[in-house]
Amino acid sequence: MTGPLAPWPRALLALRLLAVDPVGLGGLWLRARPSPARDALLAGLGALHLPVRRIHPGIGAGELHGGLDLTAALAEGRMVRREGLLYRPAALLLAMAERCPPSLAVQLGQALDARSAALVALEGGGGEDEALPPALADRLALFLDLSEVPLSAVTEPVAEDFTAARARLPKVRVPAPAIADLAHTAAALGIASLRAPLHALAAARALAALGGHDEVTQDDLQRAVELVYPHRATVLPAPEEPDQAETEPESQQDPAPQGQTEQAEIPQDVLLEAALTALPRDLLARLAAGHAARSASGAPGSGAGRRGNRRGRPLPSRPGRLDGRSRIDLVATLTSAAPWQAMRRAQVPGKPGLHIRPGDIRVKRYQETSDRLLIFAVDASGSAAMARLAEAKGAVEILLGEAYARRDHVALIAFRGETAELLLPPTRSLVQTKRRLAALPGGGGTPLAAALKAALDVAQQARGKGMTPSIALLTDGRANIALDGTANRAQAAEDATRMARALRRLGTPSLVIDTARRPQDSLKDLARILDAPCIALPRADARALSATLGAALDG
Repeated sequence: MTGPLAPWPRALLALRLLAVDPVGLGGLWLRARPSPARDALLAGLGALHLPVRRIHPGIGAGELHGGLDLTAALAEGRMVRREGLLYRPAALLLAMAERCPPSLAVQLGQALDARSAALVALEGGGGEDEALPPALADRLALFLDLSEVPLSAVTEPVAEDFTAARARLPKVRVPAPAIADLAHTAAALGIASLRAPLHALAAARALAALGGHDEVTQDDLQRAVELVYPHRATVLPAPEEPDQAETEPESQQDPAPQGQTEQAEIPQDVLLEAALTALPRDLLARLAAGHAARSASGAPGSGAGRRGNRRGRPLPSRPGRLDGRSRIDLVATLTSAAPWQAMRRAQVPGKPGLHIRPGDIRVKRYQETSDRLLIFAVDASGSAAMARLAEAKGAVEILLGEAYARRDHVALIAFRGETAELLLPPTRSLVQTKRRLAALPGGGGTPLAAALKAALDVAQQARGKGMTPSIALLTDGRANIALDGTANRAQAAEDATRMARALRRLGTPSLVIDTARRPQDSLKDLARILDAPCIALPRADARALSATLGAALDG
């Protein structure tokens, strides 16, 4: 492999892989605004051997799985069923995928798991609060972002016959060490899902089939890692320190048999390097780190959902009753009653028309979202001030501007010295928040437990006011001040653990950003207690920090 692919050749290669094995790869996650690049790529989906069927986020279960044809049933007076889009294998093109509701994501995920369909999830590519559900993102092997593809680079996909490649695919062999190499590479990049190595293996086999050979080569593995892993990565591998054995003169070391070292060690390093060369320029922030954080339980993008029957986003109707408050879903009610009309007319002869029973009534449901509160807990202690306080301030300030544009509430907690201070109660005032942040001094100990307690208090008050709080903790992890203000590392760690457990019981979505020069194991343990992602960004600047934090909290 000569090097990482440019965006458009990468897109064309992904399209060819889908044409060979769309079901094995699951599909494609495509982020692109309307452009010639997007039009050309979507036109190339005609090369798939599956019919391409367009769907939208509001599609119902009946259209996907089939069901009663209400118009025909009422006209003919008998049961008339219609086929759904998933009745036969197909490639589904989901427009506005960032608005996909959880109910639809579950149904599409089941179809992908059953290998009865492939999915092309098309996102608009803007800064919307919504994002592709993690359950779907994890099931799609390939990701493309065409937002930066210049018009001059766009070419029409070359017409190609994939019949031979599809016939060769089942016969492609995989070397024994390949699966272990792919798994180790995924672990080094912080990819927890076991689907990623399987998708990379499927991509490598499809590449081998395209290349006309019957065994996966090292180049196939490298290119597959480049296509499948970068957008899923959540950490940058820490540079390994040279072992003492490596510093000994080469003459004093036992020479390994020729070819043995290369086979045992080089593949993993080469695969990791292939993934690192294709990482997003903004240090995983826009993609991988955000998706990892969105996998945390209950991490909403725009406030918690509240169900009602008057306003908000429509949900599937449910059985109900005429109580004078609920709104009847007329179509769903008729659909429920239609199969029983012949039987009911026979029970009441001489009474034509529709026979509607109380059990047929279906009422409308809607989901509205509450206001969201972003609670920033910023480490201003001496260790953080010397290293990352300036970057943390810049990151939070950038993110505050984005929160203001979305009309989110923000709260600012700073912890340093012996305690944590709520510098700014929940507010929408951007000017006031920036002024308080700029005046934040650094120095002193790290009262991490006090910061978590302050965040817990603010989150509880926000819930009482109907808001949906989320907590972002930016720290280097060196807790050394207990809740009572004493300098006791052991007690400080115990207090921090206790406060983290209280936050987890409250069910508040959290995110831990490790800003230390070297990732801290103590913060990983704290994140596990919080049931929150821990993202280590040892070399990120203010804009990279803000992008990572914003992507995570917007999930």
